[in-house]
Amino acid sequence: MAFLIHLLVCTFGMGSWVAINGLWVELPLLVTELPEGWYLPSYLTVIIQLANIGPLLVTLLHHFQPGCLSEVPIIFTVLGVGTIACTLFAFLWNVTSWVLGSHHSIAFLVLTFFLALVDCTSSVTFLPFMSRLPTHYLTTFFVGEGLSGLLPALVALAQGSGLTTCANITETSDTTPIPETTRNMDSPQGASSTLVSELARTAPSVVHLESHYLPANFSPLVFFLLLSFMMACCLIAFFFLQRQPRRWEASIEDLLTSQVTLHSIRPQEGKDLGPPGPEDSGKGQEPLEEKTAPRHLAHLTFIYILVAFVNALTNGVLPSVQTYSCLSYGPVAYHLSATLSSMANPLACFLSMFLPNRSLPFLGVLTALGTGFGAYNMAMAVMSPCPLMQGHWGGEVLIVASWVLFIGCLSYVKVMLGVILRDRSRSALLWCGAAVQLGSLLGALIMFPLVNVLRLFSSADFCSLQCST
Repeated sequence: MAFLIHLLVCTFGMGSWVAINGLWVELPLLVTELPEGWYLPSYLTVIIQLANIGPLLVTLLHHFQPGCLSEVPIIFTVLGVGTIACTLFAFLWNVTSWVLGSHHSIAFLVLTFFLALVDCTSSVTFLPFMSRLPTHYLTTFFVGEGLSGLLPALVALAQGSGLTTCANITETSDTTPIPETTRNMDSPQGASSTLVSELARTAPSVVHLESHYLPANFSPLVFFLLLSFMMACCLIAFFFLQRQPRRWEASIEDLLTSQVTLHSIRPQEGKDLGPPGPEDSGKGQEPLEEKTAPRHLAHLTFIYILVAFVNALTNGVLPSVQTYSCLSYGPVAYHLSATLSSMANPLACFLSMFLPNRSLPFLGVLTALGTGFGAYNMAMAVMSPCPLMQGHWGGEVLIVASWVLFIGCLSYVKVMLGVILRDRSRSALLWCGAAVQLGSLLGALIMFPLVNVLRLFSSADFCSLQCST
């Protein structure tokens, strides 16, 4: 029975971000078909942040009118809307409308908003619901949340999303381009559609490289139907979870009782076993309360700041520059970093089951270590298209390892912070979800102007890089 509950919780956690993660990994195919082209990621970033109105409303209602909202009907609504939206995506993703003098993917953008509303709201509803279960199930929930990024990435890999071929094209003054030879490269389609490398020849002809998109193994329709199936599995898993007997509530009561007992014992430490007098009890408890209240407040503040910071890095700052940091090292390095970092998330959550460590100093050090790997990734993105050790196998190994360790370290920190807050109260988990969304929002708002307005990052022409060694 315990294994079944773990399976249901993992499937339930998978539905938290599987829809939006699926959209991101499908972008290389979508941008070639939709009129927005490579401006589409910018639109998605803005729409996803607008959807934070969902968790904002839930958090405000919980704060000003506690008890007025129940997670169960909200989660049913959220998962139902997500399943329907993914199904509609399968049939409406390429439907365009004539707006303001040009074609726009209005249906796609509207459905994206509803999917983002579903996933953002899950942060402040799924976690409070998990407070009904024993603590060890929360780790399983985070494993499922990690799978919400891994499974769509594996499906996109099987689909062939983001693969191109580099062809040698010969151009002459009086003929059309003639392809001479073709060499396949598993290159993401996020790069420029035409990559030119002019080669001097004695004849009046020019040979250059152009990227040609490889056909996908199956269409976006099939991909979005698979996403809707994943959302439906999450809905079914939640249906069975919330129908389980409420025997978990006893564990919460036992936890609260044990905490009260521990607080009642602590003042007596270091004293004789005799019954304390009124003067002793009055003198012993007041200084304790004065000392522990600020300490607990400082610990909570540190935890929430850490939650927001970690999610700002993993959900907002670094994902927006992953292509810039990896493409310069070649398509193999890019695909390995994307796939293995997606695997590092659930593996780190799984590791926390067997090697838990709730020490805040340890989590702070691990956060600093993960931030260091993130700083290396950011530095390579800034140096694109000619980062350190470009063209050397050591550079490829370093960038892949850095991305895996960055995701792995910070995923472990996120799980342990969630476990710590779960042991405090249901309200602490709700505010944890709010901190997750706040951090993700700030990270995206910081990076959006840097990438799309100031254009501080340069994409790599992976078919013909010419960097000085």
